[in-house]
Amino acid sequence: MAVLLLIFSFVLFHYIRYNLEAELHASLTKHAEYLLAKDKDLEHIVSRQKELLKKTLGIQASIVQNPRLKRLNSYFRIVHRKDGEYLLGYFPIKTQKRRYLRLEMDISQPMHMLKEVFRAIVLLNLLSMGLIIFYAYILSRMLIFPVTDFSQRLIRMNENLLETLRPEEFPIEFRPLARSINHLVTRIKNHYLYRKELFVGTAHELKTPLAVMKTRSQVALIKRKKSLKDLEKILHENIETIDAMDALIGQILQFGRDEGAQFDAAVEEDIVSFIQKKIGELQLLAHAQNKEISIRCTPTHLTMRFQPHLVDQILRNLIQNALRYTPEGSSLRIACRREGNEFLLSVEDEGPGIENGIDLFAPFRRSKDSPGAGLGLFLVRNAVEAMGGSITLRNRPDGKGAVALLRLPIEEEEPTAGFNVHLSFDKL
Repeated sequence: MAVLLLIFSFVLFHYIRYNLEAELHASLTKHAEYLLAKDKDLEHIVSRQKELLKKTLGIQASIVQNPRLKRLNSYFRIVHRKDGEYLLGYFPIKTQKRRYLRLEMDISQPMHMLKEVFRAIVLLNLLSMGLIIFYAYILSRMLIFPVTDFSQRLIRMNENLLETLRPEEFPIEFRPLARSINHLVTRIKNHYLYRKELFVGTAHELKTPLAVMKTRSQVALIKRKKSLKDLEKILHENIETIDAMDALIGQILQFGRDEGAQFDAAVEEDIVSFIQKKIGELQLLAHAQNKEISIRCTPTHLTMRFQPHLVDQILRNLIQNALRYTPEGSSLRIACRREGNEFLLSVEDEGPGIENGIDLFAPFRRSKDSPGAGLGLFLVRNAVEAMGGSITLRNRPDGKGAVALLRLPIEEEEPTAGFNVHLSFDKL
């Protein structure tokens, strides 16, 4: 801004100076034309009426022979003397070869005025610079204070004390940032909450079957006279319990692998073809259960950046979960399309739907009839959020099943390794 002010002042001063000199040149040229019009009496007027010309027109006239700068046209220059500044003009006399009418005009007063204008512009620039510096200082303090406040509040935060900010306490310009930080804090709080539930739930899910196995074994030891068939039954029950525990541990290990996959580099490829390929691999599983999977995507091709491992895990968990609740002879409908800068994918089943008031994305939260450990949708939610997307689960409007809706942002310019966070709960 200061540079623009200097440039503007420089241009303004030279514009004023140019117009002033042009006006003086025009005035001197007008006097010369008046004298040159009296070509026959020019010598007499110049030699005999010098004082009259000085008093009436304010000029001193003389005829000179071949000035230093040999020019065919009129020529002007400014000379500085002790008593002031003068404008000299040389005008060729057409009827007299190499002879020029020399006019001299005192321009001390206009030049003095020009110097005053220059001083005024310099003073104005200095005052403006001071105001700009002062304003910049005040503005920087105003900008730095909220940033410093943000920094201090974030420093004071830890996993045990995560407090949201009050946007109304900050300037209007910083309120969107405060809301974004609040959204991030909420996600962190949910992450710690779910992580805590995961650890506690894992301990509970493992401790209960271990206690059951222990009780069975103790009973078998106490009642040693049991038949071989009863002992085999106890062993088979223990093996089933171990298998369930192994499945649970496998899901927890999968959660750990998925968290590591969040840092995998994103690739740029056709996501529609990728989804169709993965669904084709799951068609065999559906046919084995006497169920069908139909897919409809518009457009048929869409190139975007995504992490294949995470998308694969999301598809497998959503489709396997939907197949589990879809009755035999029914179909599972999958649709995907682009909406603005988002890629939408929906998985719709024909099962009993979901129970209201239950957060099925939390660890170990499952429906009453669910045979799983309740980690599938938890893994899906973590993978989706790692890609900056969102996922919702709701009942169909006709009450004949549930719909899972996935939204992923599409990066078209300056793509990075991940996705920007964008949450939306619109219907597909």
